[in-house]
Amino acid sequence: MSLRVALQMDPIEHVSIDADSTFRIGLEAEARGHRLFQYTPDGLIFDEGRLLARGRDVTLRREQGNHVSFGEWRIADLSGFDVIWLRQDPPFDMSYVTTTHLLDRVHPRVLVVNDPFWVRNLPEKLFVLDFPQLTPPTMIARDVESIRAFRARHDEIIIKPLYGNGGAGVFHLPQADANLSSLLELFGGITREPVIVQKYLPAVVKGDKRIILVDGEAVGAINRIPAQGEARSNMHVGGRPEKVGLTEREREICATIGPVLREKGLIFVGIDVIDGWLTEINVTSPTGIQELERFDGINAAALIWEAIERRRAAGAAAR
Repeated sequence: MSLRVALQMDPIEHVSIDADSTFRIGLEAEARGHRLFQYTPDGLIFDEGRLLARGRDVTLRREQGNHVSFGEWRIADLSGFDVIWLRQDPPFDMSYVTTTHLLDRVHPRVLVVNDPFWVRNLPEKLFVLDFPQLTPPTMIARDVESIRAFRARHDEIIIKPLYGNGGAGVFHLPQADANLSSLLELFGGITREPVIVQKYLPAVVKGDKRIILVDGEAVGAINRIPAQGEARSNMHVGGRPEKVGLTEREREICATIGPVLREKGLIFVGIDVIDGWLTEINVTSPTGIQELERFDGINAAALIWEAIERRRAAGAAAR
């Protein structure tokens, strides 16, 4: 069955065709006979009860420098689609939150992936708080003295912006580092949001695993090795992906969180695990499926579409 699919994402003409997960998902959609329409978040329009988007029909191909063909610009009524992908990159700011509220207007009649209600209510660095038995010691705060006491308890810490992405603004602060107060002043001058502070896990130098879950089931993982002298392993900041398997502890983590993801309509999720500790649950725009396919031959994009097609079929049967 051919589906009409809308991709809400950053400009598709600028993506890396060998790394971008949405591009791979789009290619798989076309291989299954689905039709694609692409728009950016600023093209989303609510107009007198209708949810619209200004965008273009697209055709994709794995051809460097010529990976997309566009139709004419048009305004489409999103209620006429079968599936909408919520795939723009963070930061998870009020602009991002607003798009989830607007997409709520058509979901679940139109299947939005991932469910916009839960994308809004389970941002990755907060979602992990639901699983304290799986996470390293964690604090969310703005209070300088509390953060200083947390570092005194754990000796070395990682500080991150609560709604950041791609490794931006992540700092490793040993006990002897005298820059803690200045750094918190810097964060405080940029945003009123608290920061997330976690115990530093030295094993990060051996890698930070990105585990891909599809409809609550672990399908595979890649390891991300930090660049020399870096505490951050994100591929956006130079982390090197490598082939890796899953440990028993990691399977336990996936078995614990998987049913929650499935229940909440979070079909495509990437979790970050360092030395057996869950640090993030990425429900906004996870990456890693192209690297997983190259390393292990696992076509996660096909598994994602199978899950979507099952949900669409179940919804149609219920109606």
